[in-house]
Amino acid sequence: MSFTPSFAAPTEMPENALWFLFQGPELLTKMDEDRYLIPKSRELNALDPEPLHYLGSLAGRPCYAGEIPSSASLPATFEFKTVRSLFGRLEESLIGVAGLANQLVLWDRNHRFCGKCGQPTRNKGDERAKICPGCGLVNYPRLSPAVIVAVVRDDRLLLAHSPRFPGKFYSVLAGFVEPGETLEACVQREIQEEVGIEVKNIRYFGSQPWPFPDSLMIAFTAEYAGGEITADPSEIADAGWFPADDLPAVPPKISIARRLIDWFLEERKIGRRS
Repeated sequence: MSFTPSFAAPTEMPENALWFLFQGPELLTKMDEDRYLIPKSRELNALDPEPLHYLGSLAGRPCYAGEIPSSASLPATFEFKTVRSLFGRLEESLIGVAGLANQLVLWDRNHRFCGKCGQPTRNKGDERAKICPGCGLVNYPRLSPAVIVAVVRDDRLLLAHSPRFPGKFYSVLAGFVEPGETLEACVQREIQEEVGIEVKNIRYFGSQPWPFPDSLMIAFTAEYAGGEITADPSEIADAGWFPADDLPAVPPKISIARRLIDWFLEERKIGRRS
């Protein structure tokens, strides 16, 4: 299903509009047998939610983001789940919109007052932004760029396990871009800081919004250039070089980390056929 983002809400709200409603970090879902669904307008009449943001339309259905107070009484078929816990249990297109909703709800919650003069802010009418009616300061939704890198050494891929990972899986390395830093310099610095090796032949691979809470993942491939793995214990619990036929548990297919790993696997197949 294709999603068309927009900040200008339609004049009328149809009954099939989708509502991405949060209590803190958790998203309201509806259980239908063994499936998780996003509630529609007609299913939320008793809750009367207040929309914070219009997100756009998903396959022609308007999508809204909002919050529900903890005091709200919910039907038995409704359940709160973190967006990450819904990976593989909710349609991927809905996960993408839920991530956007999560990002905008958090941004709204954190920018209700002006950071310059302290006055209450309001939504800007002609674009997605918060404006202070007192001093005129405009705040846009925050975006935090981060690089993520598949480093290859001969026929092996560098994978690491972080203590912050929710499971026991391994992934390619990633890190946030610092002010004044190019993306390529960030790739070199992050790899050096986290595992102590050098890389070369850095090439752009792709990108993915990752709104947990506000990242843009910019993916690269790179080749090993020297050094031995020395993991930073504050960032990495374990790291190593893994062949294509002996990978550990890896991230789900929804992530660009998995796309990088799948690229490595496909490249090894092509190499064996040639």
